[in-house]
Amino acid sequence: MKICPRRSIKRWPNSERATKSVHSTRRPFTAIIAAGSAVIAIATSATASAEPMDPTPPTVPGEPFAMPTPVGEASAGQNPAPYIGEPVFAPPTFNPVNGSLVGVAKPIVINFQRPIANRPLAEQAVHISSNPPVPGKFYWMSDTQLRWRPLDFWPANTVVTVDASGTRSSFRTGDALVATIDDATHQMEVMRNGELVKTIPVSLGKPGYETPNGTYYVLEKFADMVMDSSTYGVPIDSPEGYRLKVKDAVRINNAGIFVHGAPWSVADQGKRNVSHGCPNLSPADAQWFFDNFGSGDPVVVKNSVGTYTENDGAQDWQI
Repeated sequence: MKICPRRSIKRWPNSERATKSVHSTRRPFTAIIAAGSAVIAIATSATASAEPMDPTPPTVPGEPFAMPTPVGEASAGQNPAPYIGEPVFAPPTFNPVNGSLVGVAKPIVINFQRPIANRPLAEQAVHISSNPPVPGKFYWMSDTQLRWRPLDFWPANTVVTVDASGTRSSFRTGDALVATIDDATHQMEVMRNGELVKTIPVSLGKPGYETPNGTYYVLEKFADMVMDSSTYGVPIDSPEGYRLKVKDAVRINNAGIFVHGAPWSVADQGKRNVSHGCPNLSPADAQWFFDNFGSGDPVVVKNSVGTYTENDGAQDWQI
């Protein structure tokens, strides 16, 4: 029996209703939870601690990282100059939160207290800068949420500063840890700062449940969880039904895809696709992936069927 569901979900409500921070063994782990999407799995116990993701915004600018001396000119979509003038919106909250250490696919999420009527004016008041500078772009998920991401992944060890109409925050990226799953070979290759560090046999979604091509990134993870097909309308006792305990489950989108341990499919991993859409790993490889991958680390799927196009709030790299 395989455990990932077909991605039949409610549409993403275009705002982050709930967020939390989970601390992994490798680095602070920031998770985005899509409220309003179908519950497909219930975490029964998480060995990591949890705390609110977006604290009440300060009434004065925070104390972000000290920005190193910029290298080169500002890139397209960035503005390193401090915001000067009257604020054009109330202090927003940020994801990543101030002081975070994240993966190179992590987008900047700015949550406003009230709907923004004049989007161009708001964008002009948000100054993004990084060292090294990289080109990027704004995009709106709703009237209360603006995002920015680089056109390509952040470089490793980049300091990023956000000045949103006078409210400042900053974060850093860690190593460029990138997992690429090739459905043609049924292998995951993990690169750290451009060097191959591990090759892992994988089983993706079987026919009818194919894992879509696209760029995903880590949202949250659970050491133990229960996956239940009845939560998306498939009875447990049906041919495609299941209720299973799963270890080392790493969520990479809000439409039901987790990288997780699957001891029942070890014989298939590296050879054929047998899951309901999730990348299945052996227990040992799943634990390694769980221990090494954290918030914002990218997972790229290629040579599969279809494209990740769901409006689930984590489709940043398809926008």
